[in-house]
Amino acid sequence: MIPAMIFAQTPDQIFQAVGTPANPKVTISFNRYYTAEGLGALAQQLADAHPDLITLQSIGKSYEGRDIWCLTVTDQSTGPDLEKPGFYIDGNIHSNEIQGGEFGIYTAWYLAESFGQNTFITDLLKEKVFYIVPTINPDARNAYMRDPNTANTPRSGMIPVDDDRDGLYDEDGYEDLNGDGEVTQMRRKTPYGNYIIDPMHPNRMIRVEGDQRGTHEIIGSEGIDNDGDGRVNEDRVGGYYDPNRNWGWNWQPEYIQRGSHHYPFSIPENRAVMEFALAHPNIAGAQSYHNTGGMLLRGPGAKEDLSTYSRRDIQVYDQLGKLGEQLIPGYRYLTIYKDLYSVFGGELDWFHGGRGVFTFTNELYTSYMMFNSNDRSSEQTNLFEDRLLFNDQFLPWEEFDHPTYGKIEIGGNRKNYRRNNPGFLLESDAHRNMAFTIYHAYQTPKLVVEQVVKKDVGGGYMEVTATIGNQRIIPTHSDHDLKYKISPPDFITLQGGEVVAGMQLLNKDTGEAIEQEFQPARLSISNISGLGTVDVRWLVKVDENSSLQILVESAKGGKVTHEIK
Repeated sequence: MIPAMIFAQTPDQIFQAVGTPANPKVTISFNRYYTAEGLGALAQQLADAHPDLITLQSIGKSYEGRDIWCLTVTDQSTGPDLEKPGFYIDGNIHSNEIQGGEFGIYTAWYLAESFGQNTFITDLLKEKVFYIVPTINPDARNAYMRDPNTANTPRSGMIPVDDDRDGLYDEDGYEDLNGDGEVTQMRRKTPYGNYIIDPMHPNRMIRVEGDQRGTHEIIGSEGIDNDGDGRVNEDRVGGYYDPNRNWGWNWQPEYIQRGSHHYPFSIPENRAVMEFALAHPNIAGAQSYHNTGGMLLRGPGAKEDLSTYSRRDIQVYDQLGKLGEQLIPGYRYLTIYKDLYSVFGGELDWFHGGRGVFTFTNELYTSYMMFNSNDRSSEQTNLFEDRLLFNDQFLPWEEFDHPTYGKIEIGGNRKNYRRNNPGFLLESDAHRNMAFTIYHAYQTPKLVVEQVVKKDVGGGYMEVTATIGNQRIIPTHSDHDLKYKISPPDFITLQGGEVVAGMQLLNKDTGEAIEQEFQPARLSISNISGLGTVDVRWLVKVDENSSLQILVESAKGGKVTHEIK
């Protein structure tokens, strides 16, 4: 018998691949998907293995009572999380857009396992904090994975909605008729069809063209008339609402924006995220993971909201988005309303409009990844499916006697294809998207006291002039934040002496300044721009025992102290 220990890998058996932790405390396979409970278990393992870096908390309950887990990732030895610039990540707001859950876990795993090994990551976690919610829709995540569904259902969550307005909360609109655990396509033979079987790929159907007549028709996804109204598959699972139309920014009622639900934040999962964001005013950047199409999206979601995004704010988005296109080949940096369609009540716009946070939505996975090519022809797709997936995405066609359509066949693509990354493409996509969020987080404000000049003016008084700099491209307040005063101003305080005058210098050379008469020691500064500086000056009474210190406090820029020698 071979000893069990021979199967265990020890550190001396590992040779590190550059860019990946070699011997992580928590080993996770990133070539598969996990249920809501699976993600929660992985989050708990990471928190247990890295107690000095990760704390795990439930930020609320889903409609069906599941916890919505959040991992807070930072070097706890360098101060409380609320005193550091924060970056928020969530995924899986739409039930079938699942890979955001794995991408969130990958980010937490990579940050924690790289800490102390990678200098960049170590320094980043000393300065910043990540708030990661892998899935904000755990009920529907599980429903998508466990219940019979198509690749596009369920879209929403599990709150009952009368989708077809017949006064009933109908049962599931789809049925796994042949009991194989999947909802695929129904087809039947007919001399009047518009499809034929692909002679080179018998599992596939080809639409006929011109004056050709086909041999089959595609009826639709598996299903029957559940509620006796004479229609098949008209009701979606749980009814229809869209969690990404329910946020409290430019929200519109159902007759304008379908799926908006009853009122802003009427969906419990959205309300939990909103309350968490309000309790964490240090969040300066955010990312929401969706799928699919390979897009880095910014707002506005609708043309009516153009004024929310100023020219200076868009310059920040442009710099981040254009680098993202380089980091993630095949992904495109786009504006929602201009390049896609109008969205009212979206999460991205709420974070920017309601919280002043620079926010992206990444649409994960793109067919570019099949062969690193923009060729989206059927020939390329067939080659990918035949030679790289080995047709694992297909379920063979089976005969079935349908109560409405008679003798049919059921088969076709599985639900985990097209929208969700194939396993072997999951980790690389997770890493590249994580790198984009890390770059975004890195560019949240980094405040430093760059220069202090002391001048003895006699009579026991000293003039102290300080330059406070922001070494990153994101300002402490977006233009929209400044306009509506979402965040409090920044404060620069001189401690340790009797301050008799304090001012913000408009021109350090000429001495032009704005004096703050009330509480001159604690100067209120409206904003510290990206890669910019602010000059301040105090007149302070000192003696030989005085010990002066400058304290910089910013909701989104963190807390910095500087001893004056």
